[in-house]
Amino acid sequence: MASIFEKLGNTDRRIIFILIALAVIIPIITHLTFPNPVGAEPSRDMYEYVDAMPSGCNVLLSFDYDPSTMPELQPMAVAIVTHLMNKDINIVGMALWPQGASLGQEVMSSVADSLGKVQYEDWCNLGYKTGGGIMIVRLGSSMSAVFPTDRDNLPWEEIPMLEYISDLSSFDLVISLSAGDPGIPAWVMMAGDRFGVPVGGGCTAVSAPQFYTYLQTGQMVGMLGGLKGAADYETLVGIEGGPAVRGMAPQSVAHLVIMLFIVIGNVAYLSEKKKGGRG
Repeated sequence: MASIFEKLGNTDRRIIFILIALAVIIPIITHLTFPNPVGAEPSRDMYEYVDAMPSGCNVLLSFDYDPSTMPELQPMAVAIVTHLMNKDINIVGMALWPQGASLGQEVMSSVADSLGKVQYEDWCNLGYKTGGGIMIVRLGSSMSAVFPTDRDNLPWEEIPMLEYISDLSSFDLVISLSAGDPGIPAWVMMAGDRFGVPVGGGCTAVSAPQFYTYLQTGQMVGMLGGLKGAADYETLVGIEGGPAVRGMAPQSVAHLVIMLFIVIGNVAYLSEKKKGGRG
């Protein structure tokens, strides 16, 4: 048995690469999906907070990411926008990242078309504005001063849904879909701590651990972490066969293959070490 693990431990790395590739490709082409139970997680907290909001509320949704993190954050955006529009909650979109405004426009327009929502009445996109945390402070004083026009250069005064929105206090919730800085930390420190607006968010899996402190202190109402968080929200909203749920299968299978080779490598190492000790 030891010799078998020793041989496996010396497997050509190219074979390992091929197996990892197959672990991703096969679930994709076979449309393999796994059940996605949602427990008492930050993603459920986020869903329940939004679900408890009455219709007519205002949510500021900031698309703080770019195409490099779309596989994780774009499914979150679709699920959140779908939930908000189904609840008849007004969405004001914006971005702290230059390409985020375009990605947000793509999400909001596509979901709105499928649900019969009207731009400028149910949702709008103010576009990108530089400045990070300093700009958010300015939003606390006057939204129209920072965004005199929307992404398509339509004046603030000509957008019907913005008639009763003046500053950050006009919003019942801020949601930041964040791939880095500026993103969730800036919104928590400025919109949340300084102006008292509830903050929720979504982020890449690699950055999720740093935001758990915000959840524990109550500085965030909930959070979607990585593809699993996006899949959780799709499940809770009722989006069947969403991209995040579909993406969990190849990710899970690939993780299992990696874990298998880690176990084999450690057993082979211990076996060789034991044999060396006897010699």
